[in-house]
Amino acid sequence: MKIETLDVHGFEPAIIAMRNPFNSWPKSDSWRDDPDFHIGEADKALSLKLQKAGPEHCKHLRMIIVWTDIIADFTFWKQFDTYRAGIEKVSTSTMHKLMSRKLTMNDFSAIEGKYGKYWPSDLVAAVGAINMMIEKYKACDDPEQKKEIWQEAVNLLPNSYLQKRTVMMSYAAIRNIVRQREGHKLGEWKKFIDWAKELPESWMIFDE
Repeated sequence: MKIETLDVHGFEPAIIAMRNPFNSWPKSDSWRDDPDFHIGEADKALSLKLQKAGPEHCKHLRMIIVWTDIIADFTFWKQFDTYRAGIEKVSTSTMHKLMSRKLTMNDFSAIEGKYGKYWPSDLVAAVGAINMMIEKYKACDDPEQKKEIWQEAVNLLPNSYLQKRTVMMSYAAIRNIVRQREGHKLGEWKKFIDWAKELPESWMIFDE
């Protein structure tokens, strides 16, 4: 699994919005030193107070947005897809690109063993079968038959197939994911949480 942060935005408008309910903007001690925005101690204290009061009170976290590239296998994506609020995803396409080239083992997540990473023999066999279908697909001129070959190849794809998605998430969404997936047995969630800890102002996610 690989996670690359592309951009993070929204701290300044989020802090302004946080003080709207009580018209307490004069108490804000955050400041801008172009191009950076710095959150002051008073604003941080108020944000933490609202965060601990519950998601209905820390709505300002929905205004802080992260864009990231994530490469993970289908097992992770099936779990990640249960999260929709505050999240948008655009993935690479198995429909358009699966048959464009032969697959290699690097297109699949490996098992990390005592002596390094490896791929199980049944996966190697499945990849070989899919590659035979790719050859058959490229040699075929019948559009209907090509659809059948493609469908068969898609059906054979194991859950370890790696897919890249560009994901947009709010801090509120990440905060929710972290609380639900902390300690999960799927190792990718630990990597996701470790990535979240490296985000700017990660105390908004972890209350630390």
